[in-house]
Amino acid sequence: MSGRERRYESGEVTMAFTEHGERGERAFVLVHGIGMGRIVFSGVSEVLGSAGRVLAVDLPGFGDSPEPGTAATLEETAAVVARFIDEQTSERVVLVGHSMGTQIVAEIARNHPDRVETLVLIAPTVNRYERTAAKQALRMVQDLAGEGPKVLLTGLAEYVKTSPLWFVNKLRFMLNHRLEDLCPDIAVPTLVLRGEHDRVCPRGWVEEVAEALPRGVKQEIPGRGHEAVIKSPEPVASMILDHLSGLGPD
Repeated sequence: MSGRERRYESGEVTMAFTEHGERGERAFVLVHGIGMGRIVFSGVSEVLGSAGRVLAVDLPGFGDSPEPGTAATLEETAAVVARFIDEQTSERVVLVGHSMGTQIVAEIARNHPDRVETLVLIAPTVNRYERTAAKQALRMVQDLAGEGPKVLLTGLAEYVKTSPLWFVNKLRFMLNHRLEDLCPDIAVPTLVLRGEHDRVCPRGWVEEVAEALPRGVKQEIPGRGHEAVIKSPEPVASMILDHLSGLGPD
């Protein structure tokens, strides 16, 4: 993984993160999904680094970040990431979440809108019509069918870093979290991205999320499934940059 490897410490929490680009007028903060780590954004980070400073984190208990003393809800994890943003940046950030990461960044955008320039939700979870572990596991297996070795090996390498108990606790918090309840209260402009072939996040559910956001815009990523950011940085990185170029002054 290229970029500058760093660590953030706050109380009992330590988070590994990677920094791309340079300090300037814009900063990006990238948050991965359950069982994954910042490596899923490695290609996207390099592209976005041409437009500003990029901070991609390993959430506590995932990737290269150790488990803290107690399992944290998604709301508590969002509070940790919000502190990280305050301590690592002075500017408003472009906040990007993938899968479970969308739930975390949505919490931050709702509670700290003054710190967020725009929000990007990639493959937002959890589909409220299929909110069980069994159904989500089935959809993930269906989505991964036919994926190439890069996606499968990256996912496997990240999953083995996570302890089963930590994963199960996070999955429970993830399934209980209601993204759709947050959306009406998120005031910042939001880009909602769905892979064209994403079985985990069906089109109707993602449209519902986008429509519930006061300033939401939905786009589909051609030819991609749920793990769209792993396969290659494009077209996701360019879609984010195009979205930014279309933002007017608040």
